[in-house]
Amino acid sequence: MEPGVGTREPSLPELLGGRSGAVDATLPALGFAAGWLLGGSELTVAIAAAVGVAVLVSAWRLLRRRQPRAALLGLTGVLVGALVAARTGQAEDFFLVRLLSNVVSALVWTVSVWVRRPLLGVVVGAALRQRGRWRRDPVLRRAYAAASWWWVGTYVLRTVVFGALWLSGSVVALGLAQAVLSWPLVAACVALGWRTVRARLAAAGHPGLRHPQPATVPS
Repeated sequence: MEPGVGTREPSLPELLGGRSGAVDATLPALGFAAGWLLGGSELTVAIAAAVGVAVLVSAWRLLRRRQPRAALLGLTGVLVGALVAARTGQAEDFFLVRLLSNVVSALVWTVSVWVRRPLLGVVVGAALRQRGRWRRDPVLRRAYAAASWWWVGTYVLRTVVFGALWLSGSVVALGLAQAVLSWPLVAACVALGWRTVRARLAAAGHPGLRHPQPATVPS
């Protein structure tokens, strides 16, 4: 049901969730880097450390009933990365899945803007239970499209950094980069995206995220 006019306008940080998921996702990578460093560059030790941390993080989330699906997906990603590294014998390949996922994400978000279905709008629209109403609002759709480029930028930045470190085989630096380019980068992206959306809506005199306006003329 459409919220009342007096309902406080939600922010993107509120709609997209807190930092816990991003922080939890970095812990197995840091565990892998620590295991590699402290274990004398022994791949088995690094894999065991990463998987152990991932299991503990997932168990903690499941016990607290915090995003169980995300917990299982995170654990699966770590297991796949560990399997890849074990098969190739190259420690840096533990981060290959993360590298490829950022390449794919950058492409998907870019295409979503080009086809006028920006993924930011899809995510926020689903959170607000708007179904497709936001897509019929040209102002809101363009605001989501403009803000989506911040997400594209984060994926491109990660691809460049992870790619360079992966090619150089810098295992410890990859673990640290995943931590630095996780929550701090996500927080900056969300903040800048929210400012972009607010500025676009304010300039057009739009009533806000909760109130999609149907187009009166073809856009």
